This record gives sequence, C-alpha cells and structure tokens, in this order.
Amino acid sequence: MDKKIRVLVAKPGLDGHDRGAKVVACALRDAGMEVIYTGLHQTPEMIVQAAVEEDVDVVALSVLSGAHMTIFPKVRKLMKAQGLKDVLMTGGGIIPEEDIKKLSKLGVGRLFTPGAPLKDIVEYIRAALS
Repeated sequence: MDKKIRVLVAKPGLDGHDRGAKVVACALRDAGMEVIYTGLHQTPEMIVQAAVEEDVDVVALSVLSGAHMTIFPKVRKLMKAQGLKDVLMTGGGIIPEEDIKKLSKLGVGRLFTPGAPLKDIVEYIRAALS
C-alpha cells in the first residue's frame, strides 16, 4: 500500500479569510491525501512546529493579507532550520506574479492565485512528490 501524502494547510498571520484554504484542504482530502488544517492566526513558528510534529510531506500556506513576502521566507527559513529541507512548500493567495518569481528563487514551490483549478493543485503536489 502506498503511503498517503500528508499536507499541512496553514493560515498564517491575522488574515481571517479561510474559505479558500478550507476548499483546498477538502480537495486534497478528496484526492486521497491526509490533511492537517491548523486553523487561523498561526505564527511561522507554530506552522513549522506542527509540520515537524505531524511529519508532513507538504506545507501549504494561504496568504491573502499581502504579507506573503514576509511570511513565506520566514516559514521557509524555519523549515530549513528544523531539517525540513525535503518538505515541499507551496500555497496561494493574492500574490503578484513578480513576487511569485522572487519566492520561487527562495525555494518556495508553485503558488496558486484565486481561481486556480483544484485539480491543478492536486496534480502539482502529486507530481512534485513522485
């Protein structure tokens, strides 16, 4: 039996808009992945600690607050410090294309903007981990 992909879905910061994160979490679950949803108002430290404790394959952040250029690099740095170098970091939110390119150079995986087909997110995660 194949090991299920374990995905941590997190909402960092003060952003209280979590409908998209919940929809993505349900799509990943329906695709056969194990999903751990941390809930709202998570700090980067809380997210990385949960990733370590849950032994996840993927950390997916939903950032709609405009703080993506602070949050993604901070979480990525903490992940590396905790030895999570092989854990895929992905996510989405309202992120300009130029910022997506900058975050990619920092080691952040593909980022999805509003309206991205859920199947694209599922396929990306599966392909990245195969």
